[in-house]
Amino acid sequence: MVKGAALPFALPAWIARAPFEEYLDMTIESAVDGRAVLTMPFKVKHAQGKGLMHGGAVTALADTAVAMAIKSILPEGSHFVTTELTLTFHAPIQGGTVKAVATTVREDERTLRGIAEVFDAEGVKTATFQSLFRIKRASRPA
Repeated sequence: MVKGAALPFALPAWIARAPFEEYLDMTIESAVDGRAVLTMPFKVKHAQGKGLMHGGAVTALADTAVAMAIKSILPEGSHFVTTELTLTFHAPIQGGTVKAVATTVREDERTLRGIAEVFDAEGVKTATFQSLFRIKRASRPA
């Protein structure tokens, strides 16, 4: 990727996986009305040195789930970014398919708050993710 260059890919739809999400094998199960559910299989490429799911993979799944929840309520083509996030781990993920259930609420014109809960294959809540997103300010006419 080169700063300022055109993207070498195009998303097939507004609510779709970007290359990073495809790399991690995420699936968008649903995204509607400010709520999204995403899943991701625990593969070897997601593991840390002791064989548990890497915290970065868990964070990526939760962050993406919140982003899809946001996309479900914003106009297509809106630009927004994560500005703050926290993740609290409750239990390790040791295998199977991981699920993130996300919701979002609008705090003001340009700020959205997101929460995602991450569950392992047995339905145990393994992490709670909280974040703030900022919507790009609309361009002003010259």
